[in-house]
Amino acid sequence: MNVSLTFPPRIACCPALPASKSLSARALIINALARQQGHIGNLARCDDTDALRHALASRDAHINVGAAGTAMRFLTAFFAANEGRELTLDGSPRMRQRPIGVLVEALHRLGADISYLNAEGFPPLLIKGRRLAATAQPLKIDASVSSQYISALLMIAPAVAGGLTLELTGEAASEPYIAMTIGLMRLYGATVSRQGATISVAEGEYTAADIEIEADWSAASYWLAMKELLPGSEIDLQGLRADSLQGDSRIVEHLKAMAARPDVLRLDFSDTPDVAQTMVVAACVAGQPFRFTGLRTLRIKETDRLAALQCELRKLGYPLAIEHDSVISWDGTQYNALPHPVIATYADHRMAMAMALAAISRPGLVIADAQVVTKSYPDFWQQLQRASITVAFA
Repeated sequence: MNVSLTFPPRIACCPALPASKSLSARALIINALARQQGHIGNLARCDDTDALRHALASRDAHINVGAAGTAMRFLTAFFAANEGRELTLDGSPRMRQRPIGVLVEALHRLGADISYLNAEGFPPLLIKGRRLAATAQPLKIDASVSSQYISALLMIAPAVAGGLTLELTGEAASEPYIAMTIGLMRLYGATVSRQGATISVAEGEYTAADIEIEADWSAASYWLAMKELLPGSEIDLQGLRADSLQGDSRIVEHLKAMAARPDVLRLDFSDTPDVAQTMVVAACVAGQPFRFTGLRTLRIKETDRLAALQCELRKLGYPLAIEHDSVISWDGTQYNALPHPVIATYADHRMAMAMALAAISRPGLVIADAQVVTKSYPDFWQQLQRASITVAFA
């Protein structure tokens, strides 16, 4: 399914935001580990959350989580600590290209029985669940690759004999997501202490807790960017918390920095990689030269997001430069756009939603395979229609 988009000069709307899938995923795992389960209100309804929820409920010997990277990482640790359970954990062709070796190696050091069925360091995995045990020394793990590895280990830590002490090495990627995990663990009764790069979790049990999942700041980023790019627009976003555990709430600061119109907008996305695409496209549409750093993890997302942004924005006349696998920049140079560009989405929901912003300056822009938004925001296009944006499906 393709969509063609045309924006009016300004919009006024109160779009429905999805619930946070990051909070939903963590709540589902912790709730499943608790002796008694509590109620999770406003659970996210999207492909990623559905994949995790169905996997936790399944008794099958083969579980396929599709393109849900969070589910793959969290379930690897969850099933490794699930005594007596043996299964194969697999995913989409792209998932088989996304590394998981750092997490598996850490679990091996806790006594996990996990084998690679194809390429070393990548899914699919054969997991034989058993009781895991603490190591004599703190478990060192490279935190620069993915915060989800850290979160996966932390959430199973109360079930590890002797508890778990992690020593994070390297610069932690997406640090707010680690803080989010710790915050939810404490809500469910876990004893977690942190001193700098060392995190300790006591052996114990999670207690039942009833929680309400807040709205998703990553999804809100597209609407907030629209408000910035369409002067005079009134967009009322409900369900967001200013004191949110979600690091992507910093999108407000990023957009304020862009509104200040510096010569070159310089932002570090080490803590907020999921809003990087939003800001790249928004800055191009605003004609704002930029240099964005801290983007190493974008190479191993649903697609290589750095290469995807460079390719698709070049179709629209914006030549972006990539440096050292972690920096993307634009000096303000513009070329003629292709006469009838069609934006590829690479099976990546955030590519589709971020590139939709480009239609603000390119009426009639076509986004290919637009159905990929079901991964996190299933009714995104319908919400655009309700905001008086012309969305033509083909």
